[in-house]
Amino acid sequence: MDIRQATADDVAEIRRVARASLAESYGHALDHDLIESVVERWYDADDLASDLDDPDTYFVVAADDGELVGFVQSYVVSRREVIGEIDWLHVDPAHRGRGIGTDLLQALEAKLLERGVERLEGSVLVANEMGTDFYDDHGFTAAGERTITIGDREFDERVYVMFPDPGAYDADLEERTVGDRTVYVAHDETVRGANGVFHAVYLDADREERYGWACSCGNVGVVMDTMERLECGECGNRSKATRWDAAYL
Repeated sequence: MDIRQATADDVAEIRRVARASLAESYGHALDHDLIESVVERWYDADDLASDLDDPDTYFVVAADDGELVGFVQSYVVSRREVIGEIDWLHVDPAHRGRGIGTDLLQALEAKLLERGVERLEGSVLVANEMGTDFYDDHGFTAAGERTITIGDREFDERVYVMFPDPGAYDADLEERTVGDRTVYVAHDETVRGANGVFHAVYLDADREERYGWACSCGNVGVVMDTMERLECGECGNRSKATRWDAAYL
């Protein structure tokens, strides 16, 4: 088994594996057209090529006798600590059960630790029992669940975290003053942007009442449009498409 960094020559095979894996893992919950839309948007050939040239992107593939059989895709973002966000880990259904996912995760973790990553984050729809079991079995801890909209349906998504160095992260909220209010910035709830990340902001330490979003540049006055896309008026940072972003489907 050859575990290596992806190249532009792998784009077509990455799309094939993504399509097959999504259909196997989510076919019982998502219809065929929606899965096709996800592949075409998230694994657009030009966007993939751009990601592969991004120094903050880590894209590791597994090849067996020259055939690409799996891949894992992650981004490095900097907050109070350096985070490795795992967007997808796909293994071709015909090659599952051979430990390929484990090999990919270990290779990715090694690369991210070399980069100074202090915490790994991953997320998976609760409906994907194989995916949730994978994170449970590989040292990740469930950090919470959120409701997301895919097409016209709502699904529960579970967020997982792992700390290679357990003492590296302080989970307390950061207090900030905005006008005459005290707000709480959640550094463990983020949306990836083109120039940084956006952090969820709450009016209470129990995270029951949302205030809005803060940009990693420090600006708390982040604007959200009608499609729930974020833009920072201070630095111009804009949110990127998320895994299931309905605005991009």
